[in-house]
Amino acid sequence: MSAVAKRGARRSAADDPDRPCPCGSGLPYADCCGPVHRGEGTAGTAEALMRSRFSAFAVGDAAYLLHSWHSSTRPARLRLDPGEQWTRLEIVDTDRGGLFDSTGTVEFRAHYREAGRPGTLHERSRFAREDGRWVYLDALPD
Repeated sequence: MSAVAKRGARRSAADDPDRPCPCGSGLPYADCCGPVHRGEGTAGTAEALMRSRFSAFAVGDAAYLLHSWHSSTRPARLRLDPGEQWTRLEIVDTDRGGLFDSTGTVEFRAHYREAGRPGTLHERSRFAREDGRWVYLDALPD
């Protein structure tokens, strides 16, 4: 999900915290990614950060996306595309990125709809710890 980021037009999970979290955990948004988005906690693993970032795209939280981006690769600003609705996240694989790691990679498929048509973004993202917390570094080339 590049510097010209895309998001869903709906903010349903953020508007109704009892709705399921967009990240697919099965937990309510209020108990899953919501507290991380509000700064009440941090993602403990690279995969948890990936899930929180997907949810931020789904609810349109550009401020969280920028905050969770590594300072060396963070864009100056982020424009979210209201024409895309992020619908589902699949975690394909993880490499490192655990509680005691300093780097990790998460391969995922993010499903969306745009103009009524389905689409999928497939990416292998790199994550690193910066100031003690997980942040998104960049996408690995295909």
